[in-house]
Amino acid sequence: MRSLSNIFWLGTKELRTLSKDTMMILFIIWSFGVSIYTQSTGAGETVNNAAVAIVDEDNSSLSRSIAGLFYPPYFQTAKTIGAADIDRAMDEGLYTFVVVIPPRFEADARNGRNIKVQVNVDATAVQQASLGAGYIQNMVTDKVKRYRQEAKQTNGLSSNLVIRRAFNPNGTQSWFRAIVGLADQLSMLIIILTGAALLREREHGTIEHLLVMPLSAFEIALAKVWSNGVVIIVGFIFSLLFVIEGLLDVPIAGSRGLLVLGTVIYVFATAAIGIFLGTLARTMAQFALLMMMTVMPMMMLSGGMSPIESQPQWVQYVTWFFPSRHYVSFTQAIVYRGADLGIVWKEFLTVLVMGMTFLSVSLVLFRRSVANLR
Repeated sequence: MRSLSNIFWLGTKELRTLSKDTMMILFIIWSFGVSIYTQSTGAGETVNNAAVAIVDEDNSSLSRSIAGLFYPPYFQTAKTIGAADIDRAMDEGLYTFVVVIPPRFEADARNGRNIKVQVNVDATAVQQASLGAGYIQNMVTDKVKRYRQEAKQTNGLSSNLVIRRAFNPNGTQSWFRAIVGLADQLSMLIIILTGAALLREREHGTIEHLLVMPLSAFEIALAKVWSNGVVIIVGFIFSLLFVIEGLLDVPIAGSRGLLVLGTVIYVFATAAIGIFLGTLARTMAQFALLMMMTVMPMMMLSGGMSPIESQPQWVQYVTWFFPSRHYVSFTQAIVYRGADLGIVWKEFLTVLVMGMTFLSVSLVLFRRSVANLR
């Protein structure tokens, strides 16, 4: 009972110290608010104002109607150029797309022959190039299909591929980026807060004050975990309600309570990593270097930036030991697919075991460092 009291009062001391750190409070607010919003909405989801040129070697009504398909806001009004001008225009970066319509295009379409349209793409604008090429392909295909149907010519038509999106019907990328951004901020902030809190005690000399008190290393470490964890959980709930669901309008398909429970377990695990790094480091500079070596891989290989199955096989084995991988997995399952506890309990348990393991190792190292100070 006395141990719990010590942990509680040490934790309140941490909260009072944090409340006086204005810059850290502003950083937390920015991370859970502005950062997640800008990360979710900063990158364009569609083609926007892409420059297009048309090389019309057919000069038919069908080819002219295809040229008329390009209009704002997705594309600029298509400019007509000659075939000899393609290389120069692409080299100078004047157009992202140059569509070449061959001779006898309309006649071949009307007679059911196979037809080809060449699309030259400036792939230095990677996202615009990838999305825009797909847009152009669909636009031209639909136009030719309607033309053939009007001409009662169905020979040579390809099969229709009907795609239905599950969980995100409109393919809204901000929904996905919002959850990934929230996971990244959680990972970074809790490790920074817990690790920096431990180092602050050492650099300010207050660790000696704690050592003369009847406190154990376990009580000191756990107090820092729960106090900083509470701050992060409050920030998470605020971001979930007002940024994710409010500003970004991301629907939560599953239980919010289950999501918060999983986040509490994850915060415990990452806080244990923060204690571990804070114990290894002797200065804030060392801690910052260790952060770069641990947090960045956790964020990049968690499955948020690229799917786990798309990563090299040996990397997949390594990322299994990252709590962030399991957190992103069960968070997406709860938010997008409405998964319940019966589906995600294994990942909950995995993250919890990882947290207990990291905390145990951290306590061993912390006891040694405390013993050396004494």
